[in-house]
Amino acid sequence: MGSHSKTSGMAKTSGMGRRTLLKAGAAVGAIQFASPFIISARGDEPIKIGVDNPLTGIYTALGKNENTGMELAASQINAKGGILGREIKLVVEDSTSDKTDVAVQKARKLIQSDNVNFLIGNVNSSHAIAIAQVAAELKTVHIVPGGHADAVTGSSCHWTTFRICNTGAMQGNAMAGPLVKALGKKIYIIAQDYAFGHALHDGLAKAAAKAGGTIVGEEFFPLGTTDYSAVLIKARAANPDILVDLAAGDDGINSIKQAVQFGLDKQLHIAGMQQELEVIEGLPLEARIGTWMFEWYWKQPNVPHVAEFVAAIRKVTNKVPTARTWFGYASVWSLALAANQAKTLDAVKVAHTLEGMKLPPEVALMPGAPFFRAEDHQLVPSVFVGHEQAKGIDDPEDLFVVDQVVNVADVMPTPAETGCKLDFPA
Repeated sequence: MGSHSKTSGMAKTSGMGRRTLLKAGAAVGAIQFASPFIISARGDEPIKIGVDNPLTGIYTALGKNENTGMELAASQINAKGGILGREIKLVVEDSTSDKTDVAVQKARKLIQSDNVNFLIGNVNSSHAIAIAQVAAELKTVHIVPGGHADAVTGSSCHWTTFRICNTGAMQGNAMAGPLVKALGKKIYIIAQDYAFGHALHDGLAKAAAKAGGTIVGEEFFPLGTTDYSAVLIKARAANPDILVDLAAGDDGINSIKQAVQFGLDKQLHIAGMQQELEVIEGLPLEARIGTWMFEWYWKQPNVPHVAEFVAAIRKVTNKVPTARTWFGYASVWSLALAANQAKTLDAVKVAHTLEGMKLPPEVALMPGAPFFRAEDHQLVPSVFVGHEQAKGIDDPEDLFVVDQVVNVADVMPTPAETGCKLDFPA
């Protein structure tokens, strides 16, 4: 898809008038807002959600999967009456994977020209931080589905911005113990040289030191690097126990593939923090190795509603949902739940309603009850630590084995430690 604006709304259904919402608590507790909340006359303007996410470049697969999750959520919400009885329409722009100025320009276009009510984006952390500034300036509630730099809900936080995915510190704290305990103390880190790579590096370095590990070296490389030989030769020379690869998207695929071609997997452990199904699927069988963390995984046999979500996505894409699909899904549902509970589109009221809001089981799709922490607007979920497998045993798409589920509330930094100070308008 190019950079032209595209709307993807679902068919409108006319009804006999607007029904009132259930009481606020019930709206969040169960997805059935009312029974059903009828979408009102066709003349009503749809509620527009702007999507500013990559559809080209190294993060194409991640951006497209987030958008698929958003589309499913929009269709489900519209079937249940939309937001305040009005149909949701997604207005999608290509932010690119690596041009922050383009992502910012698209955010302004969506809010000022397309008049979207809410904004979602971005996969790229640098884009997410920059888009958040635009959303704050233009007083638009904004959800970051999958940009992980700590600053988004830390030093650069805004009252308008909420985030679904984890921070580098959250991931580092969840992963450092299992890595050091199982694989060894000497760690060499390779990462992409921008906000995301540095956030994950810093999170792991701090957490590894507490767990008794040592960082024996690190190497940052530009986005879109294709030849990793120099990076990998340096890593091998440092003689670590573990090579921790923190790259995402196509960079994750290429760096892991080349590490295995170099035979590093025979000399040391290859591992990481955040791993994604999009990356594993892009690897040859012999490179589907190592210990990693998933932020969401599709195979959760004992968790309610996950099977229905997987079936709904498979029906559309012929593939299982990834963590990215869930990020997009949870983003749109969070906005709808909050606006319907607040009974308004007013940004300040919607933001206050999101603070502390628990995702209902049909949206959470994981153990525990993820909620948005009021002090920094960070979602507090569970994460899945485990290992890759070359082929699924019962299902060809089951390429990750969950060894333990970590409740992030137990390991994340306190609100005071994040550096976030939220400043609502008077």
